[in-house]
Amino acid sequence: MQPVFEIECYRADLSSIVADVFRTMLDMEVEPRAGGQPHSAGSVTATIHFVGEWKGAVLLQITSQQACTLAARLIRVRLPAEFDDDVRDAMGELANMIAGNLKPVLPPGVALSMPSVIEGSDYAVRICGGNLAKSVRFSSVAGDFLVTLVEMLEK
Repeated sequence: MQPVFEIECYRADLSSIVADVFRTMLDMEVEPRAGGQPHSAGSVTATIHFVGEWKGAVLLQITSQQACTLAARLIRVRLPAEFDDDVRDAMGELANMIAGNLKPVLPPGVALSMPSVIEGSDYAVRICGGNLAKSVRFSSVAGDFLVTLVEMLEK
């Protein structure tokens, strides 16, 4: 029997939290939208893991150019010419803000990891542990991006 996809109940919270973080921190409106996963050369994935009573992760997946645009808006600097440490830190902080705001709606006793940021053109991210995942695609003036919530299943 297929396990119940329990994290589906967090979709509305995740969508609302991402919209609030982008509006508050980046002065940017984002909206969830239907459609497939955006894919582009030069991708960036920022992750935060949840540990405790509920285990999982949140992933922010965007292009390198979007990462530079969002970093410039977040730290209020000129648009970086390339993906650098400031952009990497900004992406980790955005993932951290999303995860931190999601934490209160998750089961009690959950703690957050430090952010991890991966950048490149040919990589795959896998959160080990028999996972269920729910991705939400968002549209913005900077382009489409993906936020994924992963639940680690106990074995």
